[in-house]
Order: sequence, then C-alpha cells, then structure tokens
Amino acid sequence: MSHTIIDCYTDEPAGLGVPPYLGTYPRYIAGYLNKDVNYLTIDDIRLWKRHNGQIKVTKISQKTDITTYNLTINFKDVKKILEDTDTLIVVLGVHVPGKYLSAVPGTLNEIIPMIQELNCKKILTGPAVFGTQLYGGKFYEKADLSVFDKVDYSMFNFLYKDVKEYSIKGASIIKQIPDYRMIEIETGHGCDIGKCSFCTEPIKNRVEFREKEDVLNEVIEFYRLGARFFRLGKQTCFYTLPYAVELLKEINSHCPEIKVLHIDNVNPVKVVMDGKNDFEITKAIVKYCSSGNIAAFGVESFDIEVVKANTLNTSPSVAYGAVKILNKFGAERGEDGMPKFLPGINIIFGLRNETKKTQEENMKWLKRIYDEGFMLRRINIRQVAIFEGTSLFNEGKDKFLRKNKKMYWKWRNEIRQKIDWPMLQRIVPNGTILTNCYAEIYDGKTTFCRQFGTYPLIVGVKGRIELKKFYDIEVTGHMLRSVTGKVVKEVEVQVV
Repeated sequence: MSHTIIDCYTDEPAGLGVPPYLGTYPRYIAGYLNKDVNYLTIDDIRLWKRHNGQIKVTKISQKTDITTYNLTINFKDVKKILEDTDTLIVVLGVHVPGKYLSAVPGTLNEIIPMIQELNCKKILTGPAVFGTQLYGGKFYEKADLSVFDKVDYSMFNFLYKDVKEYSIKGASIIKQIPDYRMIEIETGHGCDIGKCSFCTEPIKNRVEFREKEDVLNEVIEFYRLGARFFRLGKQTCFYTLPYAVELLKEINSHCPEIKVLHIDNVNPVKVVMDGKNDFEITKAIVKYCSSGNIAAFGVESFDIEVVKANTLNTSPSVAYGAVKILNKFGAERGEDGMPKFLPGINIIFGLRNETKKTQEENMKWLKRIYDEGFMLRRINIRQVAIFEGTSLFNEGKDKFLRKNKKMYWKWRNEIRQKIDWPMLQRIVPNGTILTNCYAEIYDGKTTFCRQFGTYPLIVGVKGRIELKKFYDIEVTGHMLRSVTGKVVKEVEVQVV
C-alpha cells in the first residue's frame, strides 16, 4: 500500500512547521507508517497544478515565487505519485498567523480542489482539525470537508511512548528535501497555566513532557542525517522543561558541529522564578545555545484589564522583570554578530476589554524597556484569530476585534516607528557583521537573506546574489523590522 503525505505547513502557539522549519507532524506520521512514504509539500502540488511541474525562472523585475519555492525531490513525479497513492494524508493548520519570507502555508479551500478527484483514501490531520486561518483578525476558515474520508487529529496525536520510536524512523523524510531545514524539536505539549482566552493549545493537549533521552536521540538522528539547524521549540515554555539544563549540555556533547541551537516559547514568570536557582536555566541557554537566540514571551498585552479579562499568563511588571534578566545575561554579542539571548514580545489586539488605553499601556511599558537601555529582539504584533473551542470564541467572539479594528494599523505602526526602529539600531548598529546569512529570495533587484534561527533578522542586499548560499554581511542601514547590508564574503557552511 502506498502512502503519501502532503505537508501544507503548520503554525501553532507551540510549534512551527513553515519552511525553512520542518514541523513534527509529517515526521511522526512517516515514522508511524514505518515504510517508504512519499513526502510532498503544498509547493509541489501548486507547481504540478499551476505550471505542469515546470519551474519558471524569475525575471529580474520579479519577486521569487514563494508559493512554489519549497519543493521536494519528488516535484517532477507528483502526478504519478498521487495516481499510485492508496492513502493520502494532508497535514495543515495555522493558528498563529504570521508573515513568512519564503513560504505560503496551504489553506483548506486551496488544497481541497487539488485533491478531490484523486482515487484514494484521504485523511486530514494537524491543527486544521480545530480550525485554520492564514490571516489574523478573522474567524477560522470555513470549508466543505466531505472530500476527506477522515478528519482526525487524535489519529496522529501520538503518545510520547510511541513518539520515542516514530520520531527516529520519521527523521528520514529529510532525505526527500533538497534544501536546508531548521528542525523543530518537540519537548512537551500542553500548557501548565492554560487559560489564555484565544489559545488552542489546551484544547489539543494536556500537559506532558517527553523523556530527555527520547528528545536527545531524535536530535542525534537528525544530526547523523546531516541536519545542523535545530530549535527546541515545540513547547509552551522551555523553562518548564524538567531537564532543560541537562538536555542542552548533552546536545552539545553529542552534536558538537551543530550550527544553530535555539529555543522558542518562554513564560516570563518562569524566567523570574529561575532566579531562585541562581538563573541556572538562563545561564545554560546563554552558554550552550548559539547566539541570536530569542525567548518568545507571550505577553499579549501590557494592559492589566486585558490581562485579567483574558486570563493571560503574565502581568506587565513580571514581563518587564523577565526582560531585565535576559538582558543582564544575554545581551553580549555572539559569534554570529547577534546578541546571545534576548527576549521577544508577542502582542495581540482584539482581546476582551481592549480600549484605547490598551495601546497607551503597551507604549508605556515598551518605552520604559527602551529608555532603560534594554533590548527586545523582536515584537510580534497581530490581530487575534478566533477559533471554536476557545473561551474567546464562546464569550465575546470578535466584539473587541470589530470595535477597535480601525485602530489596529495605527497602533501597530506606532510601535514599529517608536520602538522597533530605534531598538533595531541598538541591537545591530551599522558596521555589525552578521555571519552565515542565507540568501533566500529575490524581490526585483534586491536579495533578501537571513541567518537560520528563531525569528531571524531579514537583511536586504542590493543586487541579485546567488540564492541558497551563505554570506557574511555588514549592516549598512535600518528599516522598521529589517536591515540593509552589503556582502563581505561568500562563506562555506559545511552541512551534509
């Protein structure tokens, strides 16, 4: 029996699977099937349907077509693979919409017409089972799912005792991907607080952690297969991990030539609590992870009324305290040109009890952070996406989203202009050399590059330098969220 996985990419509160990241869903499923599995991306399907499988050359006036950028080695054989497929498994779902440099996640209304005529069993899994939305400020996407024989999340929501085996066997799908990937490694799921009004993570999972040896063995297997870029990102708070320090030490010991080792989500409360142990976890992250690392703080709002009404995980004062701590230990510039370990802030508009005062509070605290000389590597700002099953959906829905929607772009731009822009000049002043920047896409006569990492900084370079190669780049200017630069040299990054 022939099985094919179509990866339409996933983005959740705990876990990213949009290229250049490789998410966990297709890997675990491939390991579970325990046989040769065809791995395709939505890009492969688009190329087949829209361009008859032929790659088009980007003209000098055009932008790289990021809808067909992330092809597998199977892109020429998509038609035959699908004709021979007995069971087709579609992995799909975006719960925290973002802006992606070189990929476009698939939607239900896009993939369904592409596969509906196929003569095989079709299964939909991934976050889309609970809803999906590619854009903030909207309810989840509505689609007729009758084309699927089965719509099931639990079918592939494996127990960790089974993930131990599947994660190793499924790592081999990386052989079907010709480009570099940042491997998203799951350490645990569920949220130990689990009350934020908009969040889907508590709906999907109860709190549970993988065994340390299982996580380590998965990293070692990918390392053996040639992967060199990793993020311990599929958890709601890295600091909650019972074996955080030991895991980082052992990864360094077993995989000495890793190029990037980063983390993702962190609850600011846990950073402050780490102080009781002399900041053991914070110090270990700085020591054992590569520079350019970011702790994504799910602050969501600095307005205490919004915090209370949406049962958010942290208060403004605690978030501020955590920012100070990470700056104390992580602000030193590392080998790649970036500070070693800085906080990032997530802000969401459209939550309960949001008023004009909300933006005033956001700016008050962000300005305090800036004025006191601290650094925030990035501020993610989005309008809430509303999913069935969350308390926000059940109580209030889009009331405040609709009420203040007209203010969103003004509020966002204020943060970008007054905080992001000067903050970026502090983090990477002109003359900073950013090493190992990967040339990713063209936009006319500009090449956009970035380092591999967690929320890496985009660097715009004049001219069309060769894509999918690495360069050291000197920073020459600053935009609101990105920088401009000039190539110092092309570099060889030894990755199998």
